[in-house]
Amino acid sequence: MSQPISTAAVPQPGYARQGLRPRLLHLGCGAFHRAHQAVYAEELANKHRSDWGYVEVSLSDASGSIAALKQQDLLYSVSDMDAQGWHCRVIGVVCQALSLPDDGLAAVLEALAQPDLAIVTLTITEKGYCHLPASGQLQPDHPAILHDLASPWQPQSAPGLLLAGLRLRRQRGLPAFAVLSCDNMPANGAITRQVLWQLAALQGDREMADWVAQQLACPSSMVDCIVPMVSAQTRSHIRALLGGVDDPAGVACEPFRQWVIEDHFPQGRPAWEKVGAQLVADVRPFEEMKLRMLNGSHSFLAYLGYLAGYVHISDCMQDAALLALTRHLMLHEQAVTLEHCPLPAADYAASLLQRFQNPALQHRTWQIAMDGTQKLPQRMLDPIRVHLARGSRFDCLALGLAAWMCYVSGKDEQGRPIDVRDPLAADIAARLAKCDSAMSQVQALLQLEQVFGTDLPRHAQFVAALTHDVQLLQQHGAKACIARLCAKIDRAFSQPGYDVAAGLAD
Repeated sequence: MSQPISTAAVPQPGYARQGLRPRLLHLGCGAFHRAHQAVYAEELANKHRSDWGYVEVSLSDASGSIAALKQQDLLYSVSDMDAQGWHCRVIGVVCQALSLPDDGLAAVLEALAQPDLAIVTLTITEKGYCHLPASGQLQPDHPAILHDLASPWQPQSAPGLLLAGLRLRRQRGLPAFAVLSCDNMPANGAITRQVLWQLAALQGDREMADWVAQQLACPSSMVDCIVPMVSAQTRSHIRALLGGVDDPAGVACEPFRQWVIEDHFPQGRPAWEKVGAQLVADVRPFEEMKLRMLNGSHSFLAYLGYLAGYVHISDCMQDAALLALTRHLMLHEQAVTLEHCPLPAADYAASLLQRFQNPALQHRTWQIAMDGTQKLPQRMLDPIRVHLARGSRFDCLALGLAAWMCYVSGKDEQGRPIDVRDPLAADIAARLAKCDSAMSQVQALLQLEQVFGTDLPRHAQFVAALTHDVQLLQQHGAKACIARLCAKIDRAFSQPGYDVAAGLAD
């Protein structure tokens, strides 16, 4: 059994924890949530005596975080880390922790039906919404959704669990809680609402579907904080900061945090703005800026960096050519596709590159490369569509997407196996099994309609660019392709009167 987290050197909760009320519930008690949304609640409790406590719920507790919280009085630590050092504090804002396997469905549904509960926040990853990334609609043939259609009161999916909780509240005459998505998807609130409404309608419960449409608030939000996967080395460092006490629920992250929230909460909300969150009428400009400039660049670095042999994002930043390409991608291929950039693009790009260079983070390219089929539509494919409509070039985006196509082949440039983690991994492997050329590989992957839609596979320029880059990566390797494209961009920008919109000449 873990020891209580208590050491004089580490800041402790400075409020009466027994005064917390279960007004927030989080579904998906992962490292990101513990380093982000829970920290905002902690700061409100510490600085402003907020009573908004968190109920933590996990569908699987695969990481063991719920079990760890139960063993250490619902306390855990967060360590901010940068080149200057690590700064640890104890978080006490959790007032209940439940996992579906250990505590049972009835306990989780009762937690969702607590009268005090006003908001459910979500970090269930893009695949947790059981939707089609290319359209934003519910995936009706998803195995968990098929189960939840047949057994609405025994849900297996996150949408099914939320809907069962809402159905129980409606039966008891309680108002709907607001559902606040904190996952990296465009219009994440609208997608959440659409998925829940469609699920209720497909279950044949028209009254429930109407109640969801009329009563359920699903505001959008944009979240930002780099939280690497907790490694054995990270856990050892946290143990040292805590004076030899192990903390299986502890997380380490960068010092930077951002939260932009659509201000629509019928049952009230915490005063998040008092601790640095931005409450706005429209999240979309912030959301698109972050998805394309930060997350899109992360995916670009993850696939190219992994193939080039770089283990961490900070390692990628030591490659001058890859650093230059990332800057070009942000400013000249991503920022230019935004309808409105809420921050000066050059300043935002500079801050991102500085964060990427943080050597303490040890953010693995392999971790970011996970679930590419869920991430690529909003991070790379949507901006590519803008470029295709304008007739402008997208050389970095094409190379990054081609790197994904090489990555999911399952072997690196030395022929070693790649552990491809993706909800469509089996489908991808089956499609690629018979491919014997770059062209056949591109054609096979473009048939993933839920990723690429029906428009991109028919666009000759797009298909040609991908095939060209996949061939180059297969023939020359990632490092050579990075250097080649960087030199091409340098030559183009050195020409008098170079027009970025016109792109690069081959």
